[in-house]
Amino acid sequence: MTSIDLDPAADLVRQTDKDRFLATLFAPEDKRKALFAILAFSAEIARVRDKVTDPMPGEMRFQWWRDALAGIGHGDVRDHPIAAAVLDAIERYSLPVDAFFNLIEARAFDLYDDPMPTVLDLEGYCGETCSALIQLSSLILADGKDPGTAEVAGHAGVAYAITGLLRAFPFHAARAQIYIPAEVLDRHGVVNGDIYSGRCTPALRAALAEMRALARKHLEKTRALVRTIRRDVAPAFLAVSLVEPYLQRMERADYDPFKTFVELPQWRRQWILWGAARKATKVGA
Repeated sequence: MTSIDLDPAADLVRQTDKDRFLATLFAPEDKRKALFAILAFSAEIARVRDKVTDPMPGEMRFQWWRDALAGIGHGDVRDHPIAAAVLDAIERYSLPVDAFFNLIEARAFDLYDDPMPTVLDLEGYCGETCSALIQLSSLILADGKDPGTAEVAGHAGVAYAITGLLRAFPFHAARAQIYIPAEVLDRHGVVNGDIYSGRCTPALRAALAEMRALARKHLEKTRALVRTIRRDVAPAFLAVSLVEPYLQRMERADYDPFKTFVELPQWRRQWILWGAARKATKVGA
């Protein structure tokens, strides 16, 4: 892992997604610019909800990105440093543009306060966002060739994304946005009003425990497929090594889902990522 010059894409990832920023530093230096570009694209799309007060401006921002990806953007799209970096990465590594469109479509859910209906819907959301990023990163690391990681990227992304949503529960609850599927809440008898008012009931704790179990189910499937991950694309999966430590922190007696943003000290994150990177050199083809 060596130092890098922080271009706009890398700097945005450093500010908004420290885990994947640190993981990307284990990738070959000549691949990092493209990797940071797609992660920055994801960060740009993800933070649209935080910048708007109602869905319409958010939808307009998403349309700007759709037009940019389709090559019909107004003005010089390449004046936008993140858009320019993304378009360069797509061209250099023959990345599937549909994956970027699908990510935008999935993130449209964030603009509204509609409930997440089912576990299947949640897994689909996580797949189009986080799993897609892992697969796109794998394609970059494989020089645009099929890395054979579609299945493992699917499970890895769902595990990582669900864990991330659980970590962000305090922020989402504060703005009355619930990512826990309605079917899970109904199964445990959770009343939405309790979430909106910040009441941590036994029913809510049971629902959150079920969500952690779901993340672990996908994590176990990832581990079962780990030997299908080639050494050269392993950096795309390193951040997933943080899933279990985050889940464990949510199971501590002092965990309050409304007040605790689950975090790890940076030294520990770096240690875990370093250990995962070392193990990755011993598996794969």
